Amino acid sequence: MSVNPAIKGRAFGDRVLLGLVILLAIVMVAPVFFVVALSLKNNQELMVDPNSVFRLPFTLVNYVNTVGTSSVFRWVLNSLIVAGGLTFFTLILSSLAGYGFARLNFPGRDVLFIIVLLGLAVPEQAVLVARHQIFSWIGFHNTYHGLILPGLSSAFGVFLMTQYFRAIPRELDEAAMLDNASRFRIFWKVLLPLTVPAQATLGIFTFLGAWNDYFWPLISATKKEMFTLTVGIASTQVNFAQSQGIGFLMAQAVFAGAPILIVYLFFQKYIVTAVSGAAVR
Repeated sequence: MSVNPAIKGRAFGDRVLLGLVILLAIVMVAPVFFVVALSLKNNQELMVDPNSVFRLPFTLVNYVNTVGTSSVFRWVLNSLIVAGGLTFFTLILSSLAGYGFARLNFPGRDVLFIIVLLGLAVPEQAVLVARHQIFSWIGFHNTYHGLILPGLSSAFGVFLMTQYFRAIPRELDEAAMLDNASRFRIFWKVLLPLTVPAQATLGIFTFLGAWNDYFWPLISATKKEMFTLTVGIASTQVNFAQSQGIGFLMAQAVFAGAPILIVYLFFQKYIVTAVSGAAVR
């Protein structure tokens, strides 16, 4: 029984595409395995023989030294408070603003939405000096709210939630209004539960950005007890760490990145749902 040449050619093309995807995945994942392998090697052994990365023995001494840093758990707590607080309030503000732009008619709505979108084009560095002076004047440096407040103006979050609310049929609002539901009740009970995939996606991106942020915490948090994990770990690195303490440096990178990986693995199904839903619309 002969096979249709078109089907045979399509099957071959699918195999080639799958092979390319696997190759690209290996290229992307290889640096991660390399970092983990370096973190499990003794620093002195790496200095003598850099090619010993994937050879036994392995050791956890670099992780012990990282955890043994006196303030590391304080820095983790600070990062959790800042990233968690920023994510929580960003979701609230972005959801409310997105609902307002998508469902309410008020004077200047379109102009105000354009102004919000222009915020996507303004780099953080452009307002850094002014922000530093304002926060210094009101005494917000070395405080949690000083680390959280600048990130609450999320133009991307407002845009994402506005587009998601606009994609929800207005018939749901009309049906709820027939039952004498208030605007807030419609938002809270009817529409907000439908935006969980978008909220999960926005929450992950917000948490990821806040957790990895180094620039603003470096400026605002000058006291050691207020360091976030990124700033605290950087402060423990000695001179020439890249050549004399590469294993310790990589252990710090793994320690700082592990919580983000856990969060992503937990919420990845919501990201896929949000992306696939956006593609369909």
